[in-house]
Amino acid sequence: MPNASVLPRRALGRTGLRVSAIGLGAAPLGDLYAHLDDAAAVGAVRCGLDHGINLIDTAPLYGHGLAEHRCGTALRAVRRDEVVVSTKVGRYMDPFHGRGDGSGYLGGMRHRAVIDYSFDGTMRAIEQSLLRLGTDRLDLLLIHDVDVWTHGEAAIEQRFGEAMTGAYVALERLRGEGVVAGIGIGVNEADMCVRFAQAGDFDVMLLAGRYSLLEQPALPEFLPLALRKGIGVLLGGVFNSGILATGAVPGAKYNYRDAPPEVLAKVARIERVCAAHGVALPVAAVQFALGHPAVASVVLGAQSAAEVERNIAAVRRAVPAALWRDLKAEGLLDQAAPVPEGV
Repeated sequence: MPNASVLPRRALGRTGLRVSAIGLGAAPLGDLYAHLDDAAAVGAVRCGLDHGINLIDTAPLYGHGLAEHRCGTALRAVRRDEVVVSTKVGRYMDPFHGRGDGSGYLGGMRHRAVIDYSFDGTMRAIEQSLLRLGTDRLDLLLIHDVDVWTHGEAAIEQRFGEAMTGAYVALERLRGEGVVAGIGIGVNEADMCVRFAQAGDFDVMLLAGRYSLLEQPALPEFLPLALRKGIGVLLGGVFNSGILATGAVPGAKYNYRDAPPEVLAKVARIERVCAAHGVALPVAAVQFALGHPAVASVVLGAQSAAEVERNIAAVRRAVPAALWRDLKAEGLLDQAAPVPEGV
């Protein structure tokens, strides 16, 4: 049984759900960076559940179904009502025509991801996810990757229209029938969060990379809007693809590419302030992300039980209030950014 006392729980918007301050992001469990041993991958999920993580966020894209399979194996060891399971729509898997190139995953299933934001495509994706996860219900369903990053400027209007007239209608119906507790989106751009929040009635939004210790473009508009509308915010990518975990080392990644010189320089300055207060950079990154009142949980990826335990330790570490003051004083952090209460 999960040890709920280890991690604090927060209300997730108006869904009625309470989620752990950090969730487990399953993208790495789809063999994103390496071919993982099945037992170790499943063990990472079980470790999180054992330590009080009750939010598992996955998607059909992650390993083209493999991450959902692995999460499902771990979930069968616990009571279903003890875990909040989030997955995504916008792609279904075609098992007959090969994966093709450009998946971005080192390993995973040999199934082709088909982008489809239609009503029927959404229902097909949900049915496949239920089968892979081995469950009869889902808690959160998010429309995945309707952003410029994924589709480009030329196609984003078409994709947004497809999502609102297809996927959104399907998810709204399932929510109305009590099949799912909350519906939302999972994207990489704060502007798209604002656009969806204004266009529909969403309960939760997962934003990756755009509210972090390094950059806060979600601060002026999206996060205040989420508070006003009662939208629960989940944050992914709080290490900005790695650089806030590794520091400004050669080859450090930012937005899935080698970090440019100006990003390396800023992170090096942030590191120096953190070091002066005896706080590791990734600890500061996690705790800062949790400091905004709109944020219910920070979703952190992990490939092993050791990485899960490291992420949990980052939440529990005490951080001095002077750290945030010094970062703002040096112009490294937006003056308006809320910060956690320090020691």
